[in-house]
Amino acid sequence: METLKEKQKAQKSATTIKVSGAEAIIHCLLAEGVDLLYGYPGGAIMPVYDELYKFQDRLTHILTRHEQGATHAAQGYARVSGKVGVAMATSGPGATNLVTGLADAQIDSTPMVCITGQVPRHLLGSDAFQETDIIGISTPVTKWNYQITKASEIPEIMAKAFYIAKSGRPGPVLVDITKNAQFDEFEFAYEACTGVRSYNPVPKPDMKSIESAAELINTAKKPYIVWGQGVILGEAEAQLKALVEKAGIPAAWTILGASALDTAHPLNVGMVGMHGNYGPNILTNECDVLIAIGMRFDDRVTGSLDTYAKQAKVIHFEIDRAEIDKNVKADVAVLGDSKETLGLLLPLIQDNKHEAWHDEFKKKYQIEFDQVIKNDIHPTKEGLTMGEVIEEINLASENKAVIVTDVGQHQMIACRYAKFNRSKSNITSGGLGTMGFALPAAIGAKMGAMDREVVAIIGDGGYQMTIQELGVIFQHNVPVKIVVLNNDHLGMVRQWQELFFDKRYASTVMVNPDFVKIAEGYHIESKRVTERKDLRATVQEMMASKKPYFLEVKVEKEDNVFPMIPSGASVSDIRLK
Repeated sequence: METLKEKQKAQKSATTIKVSGAEAIIHCLLAEGVDLLYGYPGGAIMPVYDELYKFQDRLTHILTRHEQGATHAAQGYARVSGKVGVAMATSGPGATNLVTGLADAQIDSTPMVCITGQVPRHLLGSDAFQETDIIGISTPVTKWNYQITKASEIPEIMAKAFYIAKSGRPGPVLVDITKNAQFDEFEFAYEACTGVRSYNPVPKPDMKSIESAAELINTAKKPYIVWGQGVILGEAEAQLKALVEKAGIPAAWTILGASALDTAHPLNVGMVGMHGNYGPNILTNECDVLIAIGMRFDDRVTGSLDTYAKQAKVIHFEIDRAEIDKNVKADVAVLGDSKETLGLLLPLIQDNKHEAWHDEFKKKYQIEFDQVIKNDIHPTKEGLTMGEVIEEINLASENKAVIVTDVGQHQMIACRYAKFNRSKSNITSGGLGTMGFALPAAIGAKMGAMDREVVAIIGDGGYQMTIQELGVIFQHNVPVKIVVLNNDHLGMVRQWQELFFDKRYASTVMVNPDFVKIAEGYHIESKRVTERKDLRATVQEMMASKKPYFLEVKVEKEDNVFPMIPSGASVSDIRLK
């Protein structure tokens, strides 16, 4: 008869294999369902790349032209697909080049796992070649990080990394692996992580708080919803729509929340924030109940906190306890996953219309349309505007495209005027405001949603920060559409200099290269539009193309983005000109 020890030995041999740490990394990625990652090899991560070569039929690696590009591509992939983005780099400068992307993912709640190589364990702290304390450097900009120094740690730490990155409020995780741990062999077995001690990623909803929220909503005369990316991350789009329609509540969005509700929905009243719509900003200070869903009351949304919605009862639906009362004090805090908490709220909500309250938004919209919008999207002046370019893209894409924006005037114009009829369609750098984000993020977005058209809207300044990633588009034939709105300036900085620095245009004029020739150098079909008569046909040609396409549009140099809330001012002080 087989002894217990023999049974245990047989069971162990059936579930474990002896591998190197480097091969273990690959098995961990495959176990987590990863089939695509971005990165840049180097000495300290070379053992993992050697194993990756052996598994290239199951795991596609995209060589970006800079490690920052790898993180932004992983972000774009994650934001569109809903999966965890993965990026990999070597030690020293390779690792430090990931930091901007990590910070961007942290503040925008993007699930990402970054893997970095490190010098051997015995050289740690010796200032060895390409040694950098990436754990210390990345601690403030990651949800969690860990340095592996023994191969046997790899399965547990990698499982934990993916669990933490995607659970609760998502975020970036960095795993640093010493070179000795990549070479050493051990008995490998993988078990997915389902929980971490003292980590409660999704608070259990409290029915009392949900009932209190329902009572406030049902008795409100001027209720108002502002939703953020938490709705998209929680996959609560259907619940948001049901709440809006049942209670008849006007609803506005932060830029990261855009596309959770169809742009054309009659109760979607537009964007809040510094360059948001006039009505949604002004009427924030006139509502009697403010319902914040999956948003963090960022300063670009609230303006001066001393004057923000002081007249209103505030209900805050939020998954992250740290956000409650951080900026705006909540009268009712509803903790939990937005899909679950909104689902519990809906049966308690009474049918309503609030027609007079809606009329206030319509009146404010008409003011904004007459003074701003019609001039942006239907200009009568000779020069091209950013707004009319976005309108042509809406028309050619039938509002179905994923729009990936960089940072600056073009970003605010695109967020204001792009139209969406599907969630996960607006990909931008929100909290960190990272110039150079859009091009690599668009590559990742396209790879995460090959069935969708992906259009990168970029300014001439940000474009040149990661322009080398055109090499990825060329090498892998990624059919992304790139639109550079070129005003030969750092446009947003120039606008601030005009309005607040007495037109002292310090270091904002751009002397640009020939962008079309550069794109042609990467064998990407390219065109330049300088006149309105050529715009529509060229945009339609671009959208119809099945290949990568670059379009430069020369726009007005001194156009400003309005409305605008001056920095630190009240949302009531929004300017139309």
